Formats: sequence, C-alpha cells, structure tokens
Amino acid sequence: MMTLDAGRVAYSLPGGDKVAALSSAEMREVDRIAVEEMGPALLQMMEHAGRSLAVLAIRAVRDVYPGGRTVILAGPGGNGGGGICAARHLAWRLDEVELVLSAPEADLSAAAAGQLALYRATGRDVLPSQELERRGPPNLVIDALLGYGLRGPPRGETERLIGWANGSGSRILALDLPSGTHPDTGDAPGARIRAAATLTLHMPKPGLRDPAAGRLYLADIGIPACVTGRIGVEPPSYGPAFIVPLERPATS
Repeated sequence: MMTLDAGRVAYSLPGGDKVAALSSAEMREVDRIAVEEMGPALLQMMEHAGRSLAVLAIRAVRDVYPGGRTVILAGPGGNGGGGICAARHLAWRLDEVELVLSAPEADLSAAAAGQLALYRATGRDVLPSQELERRGPPNLVIDALLGYGLRGPPRGETERLIGWANGSGSRILALDLPSGTHPDTGDAPGARIRAAATLTLHMPKPGLRDPAAGRLYLADIGIPACVTGRIGVEPPSYGPAFIVPLERPATS
C-alpha cells in the first residue's frame, strides 16, 4: 500500500490502492527528467498518450461504432499533439473523424507538427473550425486543447471551441485535464470544458477533484518508476492494464 505525505491529494485505484496527485510544477519536473535525462522521449510519451486516448474514445462510441462521428479539438502544444496522435489512430478505425486545430499550423510545437504530418498520411486533413457550426453534433468530442500548463483564462479560438464543445450536446472526453481547469486547484479562471470523462496521464492532478472532469481514467505513458521517485513521490501501480479507472478522494 502506498504511503502518502500528509496533505497530498490522493485518488483510488480499483483495488483500493492510492495514487498520489502531482502538482503542475511536479509534473513539469517529471517530464523534464524523462525527456532530458532518462527517457522516454517526448514523442514516445505523446504516442502512448494519443494511443491510449484513442482506445478510450473507441470504447466511448462502441454503441454507434463504426458509424459514429468524432471531432478532435487540438491545441498547439503537447496536449494537442496527443490529440492529433489519437486522431491518426482513430482515422483508421472510425468512419467519421475530424481534426480541428485551435491555432495556425505555423504555431504548432515541433512535436505536434510531426504528429500532424503523420495524421495527414492517413489521407485526411484538418477541418476548418468554421465548419463545425454547419454540421450536426458529433457523437464524441475529444478535448486536447490545453493541458497542465494552463496560464490564465482561455482566449480567442480556444475559448470559442470550448463554448462550441459544451454547447454541442455531445459526450466530451478530455485529455489530461478538461481545458480551462487549473491543474492544482480545479478552479476555472474562464471558460472550461465540461467533460463526461477525462484520461489523465502518468499521475492524476489535484484539480481533477472537480466534477467538471467527469469519470476519471489514468494512462501509463511509459515513464519509469524511478523518474517519479526522483521527486520523492511513489509512482502508481497500474497492474496489468495500461488504462485504469480512478476514484476521486472523498470530500469532507
């Protein structure tokens, strides 16, 4: 059984074991150690995240598969890269998959741009966001707009896409955190996604206690246990699975 520091938020795994929540600063340091010192590389983690997201998305549309329509909303950073990766995997498995970017392609990070090139290799292209209002609501919306690096309220096209997703009436699956949710507090400084479910990566974040994140799942993205140990936190035990459900801590 995991021993937790007093005051650290903890979520529950299916067997009852606890998994610690990492603050945004701690998660940033875990990512840094992995990428700069030990591995896996950024693209490896992004691939694991995107494929896990695609697996969960297919589960979410099983009742309408293969005829369900899925829209992926992707931002320009790492979270968006994971969403673009998921879109590639879904493009081979679902009939209707549409990828929408919140920023011009020139603004994509190098990793996200690489994922976009791979997505286009499926023969699909990016859907202009203006087309969303001209089409009916999809069966599923995947939110990969913003991750744990949230700084201030969403603006511009990101804010508009959050509003469209929430108003679509579709089920929303968020990657890591619902966009617009502060990773450490769960507060929303502005517009935020109201998700039916959230797939969080490596370890949960304290802000996922907010019910706006919906049902919670945790994905193993290949970060070695020793990396998390470097910041003094015991890593989760995923057991035999790569995606496991999480339960929120009890509220007092």
